[in-house]
Amino acid sequence: MFRTVALTLVAAGSAGYLRSNVTQSSVHQVSSLSFYQEEPQCQCMANNAAWKKSSRAEAKCIFIDLGAADGNTFAKFIENDYGPVKNCPNGQWEAFLVEANPQFTKELNALQENFPGQVHSLPEHAAFSCEGSTSFFIDVDASHNHWGSSLFSDAPDAVKSGKVKVTVPMVNIIQLIAENVHPDDWVMLKVDIEGAEYNLLPCLAQFKDAGLVDRMYLEEHWWFPSITESSKSALAESKKQLAAMHVDIPKYYSAS
Repeated sequence: MFRTVALTLVAAGSAGYLRSNVTQSSVHQVSSLSFYQEEPQCQCMANNAAWKKSSRAEAKCIFIDLGAADGNTFAKFIENDYGPVKNCPNGQWEAFLVEANPQFTKELNALQENFPGQVHSLPEHAAFSCEGSTSFFIDVDASHNHWGSSLFSDAPDAVKSGKVKVTVPMVNIIQLIAENVHPDDWVMLKVDIEGAEYNLLPCLAQFKDAGLVDRMYLEEHWWFPSITESSKSALAESKKQLAAMHVDIPKYYSAS
């Protein structure tokens, strides 16, 4: 089985556009977003009876890449750096690529076209715990593939870049999981979202089916000025809660 294979940890990535049966709802749970410089106007949505579960019959690998950039981490996935793809359940896989930086839209759309029915790209969408819109600050340095772009206006590379910003919609990653994952899938969630993990993970830990995620590759941006000690504590607690739901969280660092 795929889950028994030792995996090599690799770099980070970016996004695309998914046509899904997303439903609006007033159901929400309170989550503090006070550490954002320009606060997204929505709150944690961890559970919603209106979300429609996948009707897919066959299990497969699901690779969810948050901070997909130009698809560089997805390339590592199909090159077997996250485990032999041939060992996926039924030899099948799908990938969801989420990236807020509009500089990667062309590449992500091309991946979706090249892998029809397998790659679902959500370019120009920020990974978050609810739906809405937000400012997104661009790292303009192409020499490191714009890796420091962030929802945080005080993110180091955003500051260096003069706080160049765009407005993008946010996609609720918990809803994406709830509506696209089968219980027998092998699910890999890569989280390299430049500080937004301090919002996403505490909300994900409230998701009643968080155990659908088998392995999470998480990069923590603890050095950002806006990340408070209480935010760090909340993230640490959410990791414990997810581990108790059998989510494997190995040490991970992305070099891009």
